[in-house]
Amino acid sequence: MGNAQGRLTQNPEKPQAEDEEAEVGKVSTFTCEICIETMLSNKKFKNGNRCVHPFCTNCMIKYTQVKVEDSLADVKCPALNCEHLLDPLFFRPIIPAQLFDSWCDVLCDKALLGFDRCYCPNRDCSALVVNECGGSVRRSKCPNCKKMFCFQCKLSWHAGYRCEESGEMRDRNDIEFGVLVERRKWMRCPQCNHCIELIEGCAIVKCRCGTSFCYRCGRKVNHHWCDCNRNSRCCIWFSRICPVFVIILLLYFLLGDPIAWIHF
Repeated sequence: MGNAQGRLTQNPEKPQAEDEEAEVGKVSTFTCEICIETMLSNKKFKNGNRCVHPFCTNCMIKYTQVKVEDSLADVKCPALNCEHLLDPLFFRPIIPAQLFDSWCDVLCDKALLGFDRCYCPNRDCSALVVNECGGSVRRSKCPNCKKMFCFQCKLSWHAGYRCEESGEMRDRNDIEFGVLVERRKWMRCPQCNHCIELIEGCAIVKCRCGTSFCYRCGRKVNHHWCDCNRNSRCCIWFSRICPVFVIILLLYFLLGDPIAWIHF
């Protein structure tokens, strides 16, 4: 009776062990083409819905890390003849946060490659600021810390002073005077740096030092127009063409028809 009971208690365990071995045998595996090791199918890397190749997740993480450290934004799939790019969002839960942030920085730099950009001069901010509108920009406001700075010299905003003067030490009176210059829209002479206010009249003004300059752009001029204005450009062309017409008219009155004389 005792032997029979022992046999009865041992028999149910054998089919259970055989089922576990069968389940293990049914688990699919693959060979990683990078490390050439056999892996379980749950460790197979899947590039979202773009492509699927026999690569393990650990190898793909190391591969991506090398590419990001080389400042490569568009990381291609390492499979032969595969032109698909790796999806950064798919990597986010499986790679370290620092690596993902570095990858995002590289992608951001590539996206902003064609734009004029700088970093906020505020030491507590240092946010990236992009000139999306184009053209020459000076007075700018950081979208992060909301502080004003100069986009040209990358320093704190120097009201009433040029960029080359922004590095000089100033007292409180100089700063308040610079704010007044900016508020009243005075222009400094490019020669002696004295402030001049134009109430009305021509944009070409003459400083007390004898320097003529354009009140719009602040550049020195030796004539009564400046290239910074489209209307003044028309005046330039008119002034260049007008003498030619005068000469033609003089020849016409003196010689009759100049073209007939040329053919003759």
